[in-house]
Amino acid sequence: MRPTGLGPFTSLVPRQPVTATPYAIRAGNVTGPINGALITAGTVTTAQLAPGAAVSNLNAAGQSGVASGGLVLSATENAALVIAGYISMGAVTTGNVWQEGGTVAPPAARQSHSAVWTGSEMIVWGGEGQGGVLKTGGRYDPAVNTWMTVNTSGAAAARRWHTAVWTDSLMVVWGGNDGTNDLNTGGRYNPVVNTWTTVSTSGAPVPRRGQTAVWTGSEMIVWGGKNDTVFLASGGRYHPVSNTWAAVSTTGAPTARSSQTAVWTGSEMIIWGGDSPSGELNTGGRYRPASNTWAPVSTTGAPAARAYHKAVWTGSEMIVWGGLSGSSTELNTGGRYDPVNNSWTTVSISGAPAARRDHTIVWAGSEMIVWGGYDGAYLSDGGRYQPAANSWMPTSTPGAPAGRLGHTSVWTGTEMIVWGGANMSGDLKDTFRYTPGRLLYLYQRP
Repeated sequence: MRPTGLGPFTSLVPRQPVTATPYAIRAGNVTGPINGALITAGTVTTAQLAPGAAVSNLNAAGQSGVASGGLVLSATENAALVIAGYISMGAVTTGNVWQEGGTVAPPAARQSHSAVWTGSEMIVWGGEGQGGVLKTGGRYDPAVNTWMTVNTSGAAAARRWHTAVWTDSLMVVWGGNDGTNDLNTGGRYNPVVNTWTTVSTSGAPVPRRGQTAVWTGSEMIVWGGKNDTVFLASGGRYHPVSNTWAAVSTTGAPTARSSQTAVWTGSEMIIWGGDSPSGELNTGGRYRPASNTWAPVSTTGAPAARAYHKAVWTGSEMIVWGGLSGSSTELNTGGRYDPVNNSWTTVSISGAPAARRDHTIVWAGSEMIVWGGYDGAYLSDGGRYQPAANSWMPTSTPGAPAGRLGHTSVWTGTEMIVWGGANMSGDLKDTFRYTPGRLLYLYQRP
C-alpha cells in the first residue's frame, strides 16, 4: 500500500547522485504518523546522508557508532541502551589477573619502605635492604612499564619505618629510623624536576618511628609512634607551602600507641588500634584540624584489639582488617566505622582471606583489596571485600607474586601495583600489577 497523494513509488528514488538540494516531504503530502510537523523542508540534507553521518548522529544521541551485531559493554545495567533498541545479552566478569612488569632497572630490593601514587607514577623511597638502611628510591610508570631512578642529591637521610604522603605535587617523607636512631627529619621530593628540598625541623614533633601520617589537602598530620621505647600520644601538622610545623592538641587525644592506622575523611583524621605499654588496643580518636580538637571513637561493637593491621577510607566509612593480637595470633576479622553515627558494623568472615599481619590494603572505588602478609608463613593470596554486600571473593592466585611481608601497594584507578617486601629468599624488588575482576553488562545492536 502506498501513501495517498503521491505518484508512482519510483518517483521517490532519485535517478541521479544526491546533490545539495534537500529532499522534502511537505505538509499535506503525507497523512498518518509522518507529517510535515516532523519532517519539514530542508530537514534531510547531504549532511545527514554524508559518509559517517550515522555514526555522528549515534554519538550525539549518547550511543556509540556500533555496527549491526556489535556489542557494547556497560559497567551498569543500562536502560538507555535498551530503549535505543540494543538487546541485553547478560553479564560477564573480566580481569582478576596478575601481570609482572617493571623488570628493567627497578630500585634495589628492600622492605619497610614507603610508596605513594602521584596520579601517574608509584614512587618508592627508603626502607631496609641487604646493604642496610637505604636513602634511594624509584619511580614506576605503569603506562610505559618502566622504572626511573629518584635523584639522591639533597635527599632525605636513609630511613626505614617512616611515613610518606603525596601532596598533589610533592612526596613528603618524614620520621622513621636510620638503623640506630629515630628521626624527626624529612624531605620533599618533586618528581617534575627530580629534586629534593629539606623539611624544616623547627617546631617538628619529637623523633619517632611507627607513626601514622595523612594528607588533608593542605597539610600533613603525623601522630603517635615510638621514640626508642617510649610510646607517644603527640603529633604535628606540617605545611609544605610555608615549610612550617604546628602542634596537634593533646587534650582528649587517644592514649599513646604505635603501629596504629589512620585515615583522612575529608574533615578529620581517625586513629584506631595499635600497640601500647598495656598491649594491643581497640580504641581510637577523631582529630579535627579546623578546631584542633579530639573526640573519641566508640568502642561499642568495635573489632578486637590489634596492631599491625591496615585500614582504608571508602568515602563514608573506615574499614579496618587483619593484624596481630598478642605476640603470635594473626587475625582475619575487621570492622567498618561510620563517623557520622559513631558506630561500628562487623566485617563478614565468610569467605575472608586467611588471618595475617603486615599485609597491604587498597581501596578500589567500590571494594577493598587485601594482599600478602604473614601468618607464620609468607602469604601470596588475598581477598576483595565489597562493603555494599558485606561479602568477600578471592584474588586470583595464578601468576601472583611470591608471598611476602613489608611490601607496598598502591591503587592507580584501574589496578593495584605491588612492589618489594621480603620473604624467606630475602628482600625483593619485583613489580606486579593486579587487575580485579569487573562485572560488565553486554548489549548487542540489532
